[in-house]
This record gives sequence, C-alpha cells and structure tokens, in this order.
Amino acid sequence: MKEFILESLENKDVASIKRVLLESGDNDILDMFGELDSEEQAIVFRLLPKNKSLLIFENLDVSDQEQLIGSLTNTQANEIIEGLHPDDRVRLLDELPAEVTKKMLAALSAEERKKTNLLMGYEPETAGRIMTPNFVRLKANMTVAEALKKIRRKGFETIYTIFVADDNGKLQGVVSLRSLVLADMKDTIKDLMVTDVTKVSTSTDQEEVARILQKRDLLAIPVVDKDDCIVGIITVDDAMDVLEQEATEDMLSKAGLAKTSESCRSEALIRGSLWSVWKVRLPFLIITVVGGLLAGSVIGAFEGTLEAIIIAAMFIPVVMDMGGNVGVQSSTIFLRGEILGHINKKKIGRHILRESLIGLSMGVIVGVICGLAAFGIQALGVMGAGDMTTWEGARLGFAVMLSLIVVMTVAATIGFTIPFVLMKLNVDPAAGMGPIITSIKDIIGLSTYFGLVTLLLNHLI
Repeated sequence: MKEFILESLENKDVASIKRVLLESGDNDILDMFGELDSEEQAIVFRLLPKNKSLLIFENLDVSDQEQLIGSLTNTQANEIIEGLHPDDRVRLLDELPAEVTKKMLAALSAEERKKTNLLMGYEPETAGRIMTPNFVRLKANMTVAEALKKIRRKGFETIYTIFVADDNGKLQGVVSLRSLVLADMKDTIKDLMVTDVTKVSTSTDQEEVARILQKRDLLAIPVVDKDDCIVGIITVDDAMDVLEQEATEDMLSKAGLAKTSESCRSEALIRGSLWSVWKVRLPFLIITVVGGLLAGSVIGAFEGTLEAIIIAAMFIPVVMDMGGNVGVQSSTIFLRGEILGHINKKKIGRHILRESLIGLSMGVIVGVICGLAAFGIQALGVMGAGDMTTWEGARLGFAVMLSLIVVMTVAATIGFTIPFVLMKLNVDPAAGMGPIITSIKDIIGLSTYFGLVTLLLNHLI
C-alpha cells in the first residue's frame, strides 16, 4: 500500500489515492501512515475520507499530530480539534505554542471549550489533566432498562465500566455492562452495583493512576474532586499512553537527556559550550583510561606467561568480551526494571544476589563450552599448543572455564550494582556505568585468567 501511495503521489494521481484510502481498513491506513514522512502525511491526510480522518488523527503520536495541525488550514485544524475527546485535545494543545492554543480554544464550541478549560485548569501530569469528562453516569434508583437506554443515547468513550452517583454527583458505586445485559430489565442499579470502588482524586499523579489501572486490571477508574464527586474517568488506553510517556522520560533522564526547566540537556550537550560537554563526559572517559592502563599493567605483569604459553593470548578477548556483554545486559535490565517499577529498592540486596546467581549460571555454561574449546585447540596443536600434553591442555581449559565463571559472575553483579549506586549518588548512570563496569571487569577478569594460567601451568613458564 505504501509503495502504491508513494507512486501515486509522484504521478500526482490524486484520484487513485482517494480510491485506495476509501477502500482500505483503518489499521492498514495507520500502518502505512506511520511510514510516510511529514510532507507525505500532510498530503495523504487531506485526501482521507472525512469519516476516517479523525480516527486516524486520534491514533497518531502527539508529535505527528502537532506536525499535521501545522500543515492544515485553520478550518480543517479547527474541525479536527473539535472532534477530539477532551483529554486527547488537551494533550495536543499542551504541545502547541501558546498563541496557537489560544486560537484553537476560541474556535471551539462553547460546550467543548468549557470541558477543555476544565481539564487545563488542573496541574500538568495529574489525573485531572488526563481524565475525560465524557462518561456515562447512572443513578442507584434507575432500572436496568432505563440505564441501558441512557447508555445507548450517550455512547461515550467507554461503557464497559459504568459509575453510579447520587443527585449531587457523589460517587456511590460501579456496575459492569455485562451485569446490566444479564440482569432483569426491572432490576435496579442499586441491586447490581459494587460499592467498593477504586478511585483517584484530581490531584493524583498520572503515573500512579496508570499503575493502579495496570495492577488491578481495570478498564477505567473514576476521578473525584475534594467533595468525592465524580468529575471524570481515565481509561486503560490513556493509562498505557502515560506509562509509555513516563518510561520514555525516565529513560531520557537516566541518559542525562531529560528536560530541565525550559531546555533539554540534550540541547546543552549538542549546542552547549565545550566546557559543558567536558563536564558530563570527560570524567568517565578518564576512568576508562585509568582502567585500561591498569588492565594493561596486568598483562605486562604476566608477560612471561604469554611468552611461554602463546596460546593463552587467544582467550584474552573471550574473557574480556564476555564480561563486558554480561555487564551491559545486567545494567540495562536494572535500568529498565527501575523505570517500570519492578525493582524494590528496599530489597536491592535480593535483586543483586539473584543477578549474581544468573551470572554464575551463565558463566558455568559458557565457561564449560570455552574450556572444551581450549582443550580441543590443544589437541589440534594450534598456536604452539602442540608442545603441550593432554593433561596440560586440560589445565588450560580449566583456567579458561574458571576465569569465565568468575568474570561473568562479577560482571553481572557490578552491572546491577553500579547504576544503583550512581543513582543514589545522583550521578548520571548512563554516562558513568559503562566506563566503571568495563574497568572493573577487565582488571578482575585478566587478573583471574593469568593468575590461573600461571598457577596451573607454572612448570611451562
């Protein structure tokens, strides 16, 4: 589909594009749309059937929405903004320049402008800011027949979970659509509703709301004001968007790229002074240099071993690379787990122990494989190994195996520990953990390897 659209754009065959868009499913259009550049998106979006354009727009990322709005005429842009759900509208308006937001708000109908202003009155990144005021609200004394009639008439964002409130708007309970459908038409909502309702306030942090929805497998959660009156709901799809957004921001923060005040640290690193870049990056590079010199001194200290047992040099890259790979894996797993809330910092010792045991188990497997490889190389007589006896080849294999077990266990342990310690010290883990982990595992790995080779094959030196 993408190839056809691009070819039609090149040939300026507008009629063919309109025909394909009209015949294609929404998901196919969305998949294709995401593969176009901003200019192509703007052209194709204008050619979409009116009944599809809003649906496609709602499913785009905010950044793509922002670009599209800038390419549309004022009338087209106003129609799109008017058709959005209030929470989606506020999310987009938050990203637009203040002057553009002001014009967009002025163009809204009085009812939609009121709903939008209500949400924009709450603090950013709170439940009040991301909730939708468009929801079905039932009363306890309604019959099932009356409730279903109201649901059909309203047809709001979600009807699978429906909340019950009194005449003053105070939250009383919740009832599922399934319960309504299976109940007798004469039953009352009071007989069906559950009064123990999970709820959040308008000031609750959006990430906390998202985690509650995720943890309790809820489709929607009510948002109440200080008087316990329900003022909106947050649906699970909005919650997942929040978790994705928060995870991205946390990841950027840990990489030293999060927004600080009005600017982004990435801008400082890319466009800032040479001194500002040095401050972030040079200290850890110096650590790497020191670590490299120390690792080099380890090799120098065992120069006699290398001269006497040339084959020992063959396994230096294996020992160093395996430790590095395990360290990177462990640190990445820690950062992702910390971002997603899977790391309990009160039980960090248990997490580190588990990762150490995982490193040990992988070290045993890889160590046995490489140890057997070393023994096999001796048997084939590669790199001067032909002068070694079978027993000496077995000792070399044992040294390689044990070195890999040690270095992979250590790498897994420090890979999990170093980023935690750096975060505790308020030091950027993304810039610091790589050089520190590399330096430690290189020194320990090489020392262990050459120490074992020297110990086990001392008579050859």
